[in-house]
Amino acid sequence: MEPYESVDFFGIEELLSEDERLVQHSVREFVSDKVIPDIAEHFEKATFPRDLIPQLGELGVLGANLEGYGCAGLNNVAYGLIMQELERGDSGVRSFVSVQGALVMYPIYAFGTEEQKQKFLPKLATGEFIGCFGLTEPDHGSNPNGMITNAVKDGDSYILNGNKMWITNGCIADVAVVWAKVDGVIRGFVVEKGTPGFSTTLQEHKFSLRASVTSELHFEDCRIPAANLLPETGGLKSPLKCLTQARYGIAWGALGSAMASFDCARKYSVSRIQFGKPIASFQLVQAKLAEMFSEITKGQLMVHQLGRLKDQNKLRPQHVSMAKRNNCYQALEIARTARDMLGANGVTYEYCVGRHMLNMESVKTYEGTHDIHTLILGQEVTGIAAYE
Repeated sequence: MEPYESVDFFGIEELLSEDERLVQHSVREFVSDKVIPDIAEHFEKATFPRDLIPQLGELGVLGANLEGYGCAGLNNVAYGLIMQELERGDSGVRSFVSVQGALVMYPIYAFGTEEQKQKFLPKLATGEFIGCFGLTEPDHGSNPNGMITNAVKDGDSYILNGNKMWITNGCIADVAVVWAKVDGVIRGFVVEKGTPGFSTTLQEHKFSLRASVTSELHFEDCRIPAANLLPETGGLKSPLKCLTQARYGIAWGALGSAMASFDCARKYSVSRIQFGKPIASFQLVQAKLAEMFSEITKGQLMVHQLGRLKDQNKLRPQHVSMAKRNNCYQALEIARTARDMLGANGVTYEYCVGRHMLNMESVKTYEGTHDIHTLILGQEVTGIAAYE
């Protein structure tokens, strides 16, 4: 296998600090050595490479942009670069790390008690504990405020009832951050594996994110200690803050998928001979490569500034919506174009482009669909919320 060649047409790496470059290259090497050799087999068999979990913990990428509790305390540009490099390997691997850090560790870190932080965060940081995030329901995806999962106070406990769907890591999770309505207000709870009334179902038969565990969560008179309520949560804004963290990572991650597809297509077009010459010599192929190359570069510039804004506490959710929307859309288009350029070879596991193409169908959909992010930006431009 030829070494991976990253896209850096505008010299963005020169804008990175020494620590940021070290993080990027360390994770890039990890992905090349530990993820890529086996990921196509996992995708084909619909299994998650669980052997990577302790290695990811040792690498320091779980909750990497959080401070203390065994977390690496990296800045947000370094964190974004981690997501980019992981998704170059596979969206399922990046999704695991993104859920663990942004959707499980972050809400405990931001909304939890010191006791909750001490109990859960160090073990989540090492990968000893696996986490999942329960927000989406079978009938409530784009409108989470319509959730019907509810919790009722009963002495020193809460009784939780409801179902969650499309939950990454659900069946393998030790800790679930679950959102439910308490007297009509959305609150967050930490539900531990083995709690009576808490069960999971594996969602199978996917053509996308096959190297990822996708699950349903079921709560039937599930009694949760009141101490497991995240006390600083209240209303839809709490889970949306978590989603902003996750969407930020996706905006970076999608570029990793796009860069992997472009790298594969470029190398293939240079070596593939048709009509007596490399297909890279034909104008149609060059036009496709030029378009892919340009969109990746524009996306890189966007997320670099996105990260700087986040580190300066100037980031707004609308910034993240633009980056997530744009980069996921472009990554899917780039994967589709690359698949087309490879012809029949593009649908085989020998090449990564078909796998990235299928994965990006999910990544473009979850954490806010393309259309929902379009409406968020539409509201930003006009001041009118079209979805209300």
